[in-house]
Amino acid sequence: MGQGVSCSRSSYEHEFFTAVQSGDLELVELALRRDPEMVFQTTIYDRLSALHIAAANGRVEVICMILDQSGNPDLLNRHKQTPLMLAAMHGKVACVHKLLQAGANILMFDSLHGRTCLHYAAYYGHSDCLQVILDAARSSPVTDSWGFTRFVNVRDDTGATPLHLAARHRRPNCVHILLENGALSCASTGGYGFPGSTPLHFAARGGCLDCVRELLVWGADRLQRDSSGRIPFMIALKKKHGRCATLLNPSSPGPLVWPSPLKFISELDQEAKLLLEAALMEANREREKSILKGAAYSVQSPIHSDDGTDDNVSETSESELCCICFDQVCTIEVQACGHQMCAHCILSLCCHNKPDPTTLCVPAPLCPFCRSDIARLVVVKTKTLDDGGADTPSRSRRSRRSRNLSEGSNSFKGLSTLGSFTKMTGRGSGLKADSSDTTDKP
Repeated sequence: MGQGVSCSRSSYEHEFFTAVQSGDLELVELALRRDPEMVFQTTIYDRLSALHIAAANGRVEVICMILDQSGNPDLLNRHKQTPLMLAAMHGKVACVHKLLQAGANILMFDSLHGRTCLHYAAYYGHSDCLQVILDAARSSPVTDSWGFTRFVNVRDDTGATPLHLAARHRRPNCVHILLENGALSCASTGGYGFPGSTPLHFAARGGCLDCVRELLVWGADRLQRDSSGRIPFMIALKKKHGRCATLLNPSSPGPLVWPSPLKFISELDQEAKLLLEAALMEANREREKSILKGAAYSVQSPIHSDDGTDDNVSETSESELCCICFDQVCTIEVQACGHQMCAHCILSLCCHNKPDPTTLCVPAPLCPFCRSDIARLVVVKTKTLDDGGADTPSRSRRSRRSRNLSEGSNSFKGLSTLGSFTKMTGRGSGLKADSSDTTDKP
């Protein structure tokens, strides 16, 4: 008699969990109306609640219904994993959004490896989930008390940070997002993988060239050794990842890295930052071409392409050119003074702005035309024409160029030692940084 009741109950729970998994709202609502305690029932082996199943399968409507009933987004399964962790594992970004809105705790650790939702998003390469979690972390009361940078570099039971996991499993997009949010490229692991490994060691082991590029751009040290005394170059060679080994070779020219003077620009427009990052990656790719071909490193400007571009530019095109290099179109504007230049020259100015060795203080970058502090960079916007006699675009650009030349005539003397963008050196070369080097990440 009792066995029959138990089997009936088990069958009823199975139907409920099946409805949750398939997103059948009518059946879920009916089951919860009959027995509100069903939200706390779990599967027999993994102890998965309905909220876990809904999160793993991307059923946002079901999640809303269950949360209205229970109000607890942090239910635990057999391995002490939360629904937020499962949503991050399976890349269900809408569920991640909803659970975070409901107050899910981003700083809970499971019992398998002591990992958080951030670890799982990085491990499985779900960059959209990773970004959502990091955005929520900036305003989370947990990270207010714990610290945002500490959260980004949180370690699991084996000493691995989310960046270690992303680099090991060839997730370049996640690597980029984590580095941009303050992940440490020099952090060493404990028991994860090979003791003492940095993210660069893992990228070399996995042979992911894009991960290697990202880490080098953000200042990863090519000479840092793991507990066995191996540098990333040696690991890439052993694994026969030839292209990675070439870039990681300490005798190869060092990569260009994100210049630290940009950290003084407190309001760096996101579009402008993307342009600067693209210019930096373009310059490094040009440098890589010479390295990978086995040719001697050339100091020619990386912004010259090999497509045989005609030197004869029209008057309108000429008026758009950067007045520093006369090669690239102006894409970045200093908002305070209105002077414009290309992304390559902005990066070049910042990378050559050395700190005072007596104070080790990095000065704010200066506009090369009027020598005022650069407080904000924005993307150059195309102006629309008004009927009331507004300047044409070409006339506006031509007048802007004339103003740049006239106002900056004396300043250009100070730029004579600036050199081309390719002459910049960075800490990513693996050589010991000079006390005047300022090219670490912001």
